[in-house]
Amino acid sequence: MQHPNIVEFQVTGDYALFSDPIMRVGGEKCSYQVPTYEALKGVLSSVYWKPTLIWYIDAVRIMNQIQTEVKGIRPTHYQDDKNDLSFYTYLKNCRYQVRAHFEWNENRSELIQDRNENKHHNIAKRMIEKGGRRDIFLGTRECQGYVEPCMFGEGAGAYDTLPELSFGLMYHGITYADEAYSPETQGKMTARFWYPVMKQGIITFPRPEACTLTKPLREMGVKPFGETLENFSGLQEFGEVR
Repeated sequence: MQHPNIVEFQVTGDYALFSDPIMRVGGEKCSYQVPTYEALKGVLSSVYWKPTLIWYIDAVRIMNQIQTEVKGIRPTHYQDDKNDLSFYTYLKNCRYQVRAHFEWNENRSELIQDRNENKHHNIAKRMIEKGGRRDIFLGTRECQGYVEPCMFGEGAGAYDTLPELSFGLMYHGITYADEAYSPETQGKMTARFWYPVMKQGIITFPRPEACTLTKPLREMGVKPFGETLENFSGLQEFGEVR
């Protein structure tokens, strides 16, 4: 299904670390071979985010050959003066083409007056041209990324001729309380998992509600937004709410 508010962009970076957040508590860290849905959604949210809408990542195209590099990292200890050495496995020389679209957040009925599709679509495209509103990271803060417009499918990719490659069980993303799509996810933070398959260099993502492998993480409330609330004040004068 084609959506009228599709955006396409390329994100690049010298290094990336895509992993399950549960595995980032400490010690050794190792990146997945390809970006997670949640990491790409985070990139797009750094480009342009509003609580009125939800970004959906449709597909990612792996442009460069998958390579890794192991680095010795000395983690920061905030509680003591220990000097440990951990080894992190990063992806390097990363380049991805991404296609995505947004839909209204039906759990945000207080923002129904902000549902102007043309406005949000045009702002999102302008922000992609400018490289995003906030800093772009590829999975983790030490991996700086850079965004620019592109046409999804243009140019030669490293895996265009590879028929199929499976990556096994992989973290898909997190469903937050304000994005809940079923009674099972209402009032909870829920982790999703799936089995990605790359075909001719392209991974097509399922929608969050299509992921049948889920794990509730904790109870979670929904923070309200609105013109009469303090967290929404001042936006109207800048033309953000019309």
